[in-house]
Amino acid sequence: MEYETIAAVDLGSNSFRLQVGRVVEDQIYPLDSLKETVRLASGLTPEKMLDEASQVRGLEALRRFGERLRGLDEGAVRAVATNTLRVAKNAREFLAQGEAALGFPIEIIAGREEARLIYIGAIHSLPLVPHKRLVVDIGGGSTEFIIGKKSEPFLTESLYMGCVSYTLRYFPDGRVDKKRLREAQVAAAKEIELIAHDYLQLGWKEAVGSSGTARAIADLLELNNLNPGAVTGITREGLEKLAAMLVKAGSIHAFNAPGVRPDRLPVLPGGLAILSAVFEELGIERMNYADGALRLGVLYDLLGRFQQQDMRDATVKQFMRRYQVERGQAARVRKTALDILAQLGERPGEEQEQQFLGWAAALHEIGISVAHNGYHKHGAYILTFADMPGFSNKDQARLATLVLGHRGKLEKLAALPPEDSSWRLVFSLRLAVLLHRTRDDRDLPAYSVKATPDGFQLDLPGRWLESNPWTAAALSEETLVWRRVGLLFRVRSGAQAKGR
Repeated sequence: MEYETIAAVDLGSNSFRLQVGRVVEDQIYPLDSLKETVRLASGLTPEKMLDEASQVRGLEALRRFGERLRGLDEGAVRAVATNTLRVAKNAREFLAQGEAALGFPIEIIAGREEARLIYIGAIHSLPLVPHKRLVVDIGGGSTEFIIGKKSEPFLTESLYMGCVSYTLRYFPDGRVDKKRLREAQVAAAKEIELIAHDYLQLGWKEAVGSSGTARAIADLLELNNLNPGAVTGITREGLEKLAAMLVKAGSIHAFNAPGVRPDRLPVLPGGLAILSAVFEELGIERMNYADGALRLGVLYDLLGRFQQQDMRDATVKQFMRRYQVERGQAARVRKTALDILAQLGERPGEEQEQQFLGWAAALHEIGISVAHNGYHKHGAYILTFADMPGFSNKDQARLATLVLGHRGKLEKLAALPPEDSSWRLVFSLRLAVLLHRTRDDRDLPAYSVKATPDGFQLDLPGRWLESNPWTAAALSEETLVWRRVGLLFRVRSGAQAKGR
């Protein structure tokens, strides 16, 4: 389905932002944007728990966003959460309330996925050039680094350092002096050292800063004539002069240079320390600014899904190559699993269910690359912890569940509620794998399946089970597997099936 209006919600560590856009062919034109300075990261306790005050601020912002989004279809809105909600131990509880306030699902995305989306947003707000770019995005709790060319990111990393977290750690009372500033710069430099070699080796021609920290600093440098000559953007010399001004003021409360944005001032010292370390460690002299970042990237990624350019499909194909999946078997299982699901009857969100089942069928044997024994467990582990561009953490967890459940005992899926639609996908995948145990292209029997009030039913023709004792034994065992989790799987053939 295609939409005229789409929206992205960014639950950042410093601010929550909403961007609404109008789709015209392959372009997105901004219609509306909202920003709430929530400072979620400042509410993260040493025990990695979100305190009540920060949760209240976040939920109030999401309620306001929800009012603006009211009436939009679920498929036209994508909400993503970043670093603070990646690390908060009570993130799940907060997100349950957040989804109710917003009226739409919220995904927690991994750091590298955040970096990929930031790059997409940045390049869509910059002129098209033939050379490689380095994009740096300093958020409230993390900083993303991407090297890419045109629309393709080559290298993506996310480091656990941000303007909010560093300001709280090194400038908790707002005071700024040379010692504190240098301590923050050294800490950031140590993080950047971990990735510097790979980034310097790949190289780039143009450095670009995105998001609020880069914009706030670029504005300060230009409005206070801190850059050399008539240079715009961010320069190393300008950063050094800005740092000297901040130290001279002695605190953020006494810093009143032209161009200071009230919402950015409280986190300026942390952002400045990180950006100075980026320039120092990566040998940057000048950096341009890009208006587009995560929100715009989410919008264009969402647009790509409507136009059959879903990054998740590309990731699945890449994983199949990486883990040397037997494509013929994956295709057979996928086709049969989707047929079984269709026979079980349509439900709301069926198109998305088909997508997930297709991806799970394509990837159900990736664990064999680790070891054949228990390969479904290896596959689930890979899908849980690997970087999978386009997939949220929740998406990956669901894929991992399907792959884990495609063989063996089902008690390991006991956490799934009985009404969860994933049971239908697990059944479809398990039965498809079982019917294709011969791993060849022989025709399957004319089977039919249906959902029953207490489970599932499979009908087979004539004496097919008698002619295929190996599969008959496997189906008999399968009925016991389902019974152990409180669901009935009935297998009928011949006269039994005709008498249904």
